[in-house]
Amino acid sequence: MTKAVLLHFMLNKRDIIERMNCLGKESKPFLFCVDFEMDNGFVVENPFSQQDILFDLNSVSNFMSSSSVVDSSSSSLISFPRSFEAYDSQFDVVRRGLLRGDSFLANLTIKTKIDINISLEEIFLRANSKYRLLVRDRFVCFSPECFVRIEDNTISTFPMKGTIDSSVENAREVILNDYKETCEHNTIVDLMRNDLNIIGSNVRVERFRYIDELKTSRGNILQVSSEVKADLNCDFYSQLGDIVFKLLPAGSISGAPKESTVNIIKEAEKEKRGFYTGVFGFFDGHNMDSAVIIRYIEKEGNNHYFRSGGGVTVNSCSRDEYQEAINKIYLPF
Repeated sequence: MTKAVLLHFMLNKRDIIERMNCLGKESKPFLFCVDFEMDNGFVVENPFSQQDILFDLNSVSNFMSSSSVVDSSSSSLISFPRSFEAYDSQFDVVRRGLLRGDSFLANLTIKTKIDINISLEEIFLRANSKYRLLVRDRFVCFSPECFVRIEDNTISTFPMKGTIDSSVENAREVILNDYKETCEHNTIVDLMRNDLNIIGSNVRVERFRYIDELKTSRGNILQVSSEVKADLNCDFYSQLGDIVFKLLPAGSISGAPKESTVNIIKEAEKEKRGFYTGVFGFFDGHNMDSAVIIRYIEKEGNNHYFRSGGGVTVNSCSRDEYQEAINKIYLPF
């Protein structure tokens, strides 16, 4: 996709909300995407009729298989992480905010230059992931994390906090009994309960700290999630845009409380995230599924960059958080 083609789809916040509300009210299918800063995004009506933006949300997809995909054995990713000292200076900004009480949990991310020998489209087509998005020649996302799912009059979210290499001895017990990870997860679940209470009623935690196993190019990892639900009123279709924006940014990739934590993130990271850690989703005319844009590779000129990060609390160790961000740099096959 050329830059001009993407600009053809781009909308500002007000127009995204209005478009989603209108299409929702008319029960018309659409694909949407919003950046982390909530400044820009796109809404594509009947996205199955175009191939500039490819998506797959739990096997609902607009792409056709390609015979040009290379064998997985020939793929490679080499990363060139920033120094620990550079990361530590960012970590220190976040830690000072935590010690001031401006945040209980902040998600700190890094941008890492990588060399890959396959295209963004090939990564999209081969990715083993529940949620995939490709904006041609711009970025690819292979996210494991749902943002919100709407089925009938129920909205669900699945906050994801806690990752461990599955090869670690007693990995499940280790991650579930880790104090720092437990604090992070509890904070995010509480935040999502509060968020859903803004737009729904009868908020409840259906499942708490369950584990999924994900396959990566560096081996399998375990990821800890919870499921939080709420009921929506019968007129929610005409409010889809408002509902999504009231829940942004996603709690798992910002922190709590949101406003002051986002300010800390901006100070520490010193650049916009853009679509990374934004959200995308598909409305089929009745139900909606959406994802957090993590596990993300973007193209800038002739260079590629992998975005990754993790949650930071007062109990976090800078060296450990640095290593976690680097460990999340992988190809999903």
